[in-house]
Amino acid sequence: MAQSPSKQPFDIGVALDRIAEAVQPYPKAAMFELAERGFASPFQQLVACVISVRTRDEESLPLSIRLFDAAPTAEAIAALTPDQIDALITPSTFHERKARQIHAIAQRAVAEFGGALPCDAEVMRSFAGVGPKCAHLALGVACGEAVISVDIHVHRVTNRWGYVRTTTPEQTMLALEETLPQPYWIRINELLVPFGKHVCTGVRPKCSTCPVLAMCRQVGVTSHR
Repeated sequence: MAQSPSKQPFDIGVALDRIAEAVQPYPKAAMFELAERGFASPFQQLVACVISVRTRDEESLPLSIRLFDAAPTAEAIAALTPDQIDALITPSTFHERKARQIHAIAQRAVAEFGGALPCDAEVMRSFAGVGPKCAHLALGVACGEAVISVDIHVHRVTNRWGYVRTTTPEQTMLALEETLPQPYWIRINELLVPFGKHVCTGVRPKCSTCPVLAMCRQVGVTSHR
């Protein structure tokens, strides 16, 4: 990666340590917050991630908790109807479709795996509505596996840094797998979600208070605070 004469070389370890301190006042990323609250099984993490798709953490987190308070296991969710699941996860975006997907995940989890999803990326991605982001989040948070989960915040921030140069989250995931040291694979999502929401925002990022400004290339930034 070419270095700008006005910028320091980018040190990902230093950057993430600084960001970890900077995001302490903000809410944790939803999947990590759920795990801290005891909803840490692969099944719960996968279902919660399905609920979160195209839905803000501020909405998806309480909806996931509401669902798991009513039906904490695959067996309990499988015993519900899709309409009952839908009532619990509204107003998540595409909640009717997600309710059917969650019901199908629960039914298969019970029928094929005794209610406990294995820590297996291929199995997780075999469910309708589950892409690489959700499969990797479940594997990383619930199973502790070294995987990278890229959402819009991870994609935007790492490209803005100039750490990767890609056009889609899927490309960013592949680029980070080549570039990012493995000890940071889970941590990068945990930190860059709140950082991207509250500091390195999509519109007019808070560059004046950014802890990694000296290293950031500010790619694509035309206006900032």
